[in-house]
Amino acid sequence: MTETITLTVNGERHTFTADADMPLLYALRDTLGMNNPHFGCGLAQCGACTVHVNGEVTRSCVTPVAKVNNKDITTLSGLGTPAKPHPLQTAYIAEQVPQCGYCINGWIMQAAAFLRDNKAPTEEEIRLALADLKCRCGTHASILRAVRRAAEQIAAENNTHAPT
Repeated sequence: MTETITLTVNGERHTFTADADMPLLYALRDTLGMNNPHFGCGLAQCGACTVHVNGEVTRSCVTPVAKVNNKDITTLSGLGTPAKPHPLQTAYIAEQVPQCGYCINGWIMQAAAFLRDNKAPTEEEIRLALADLKCRCGTHASILRAVRRAAEQIAAENNTHAPT
C-alpha cells in the first residue's frame, strides 16, 4: 500500500510517496539519492546500512519506511560537517582505517551511538558494542584504535577521563 512518508534526514525534511513496506535503506538511497548508508547483506547482519532513528541505532535494510514516518534520521553524512567532523570521522582518518570503505558507515554510526551513551568506555566495552558488525577487509584493529581515539577526544571535550 502506498503512503505519504515524511522523514527528517540529517536535519532536512523530505515528503514522498512510497510503498509502506519499502525498506528505509531504499528510500534513503533510491528516493532521496543518498550515497550512504550502504546495502550489505539485506538481513540486518552486517551493519553497512546502519542509521540513527530518533537517536537509536537502526538497520535500515529491514526497517519499513512507514515505521519511521515522521521521525528524525541521521546518516553518516549528517553525523558531522566538513568544518566540524564528528570525533569518529577524524579518528578514522588519523588511524587510516578505510580500505574498501564499504562497511565504515555501520561501524561509525554504531560507535557514535555507543560513545554518546558511554563517555569513557573500556576496550572490552568497545569490542562488545561493535561485536555484531562485519568488515571483510580485516581492519578491526584499526577500527578499535579509531574508536578508542574518538573516545579519548570526547572525554577530553567533556572533561572526563577515558580509561586505558
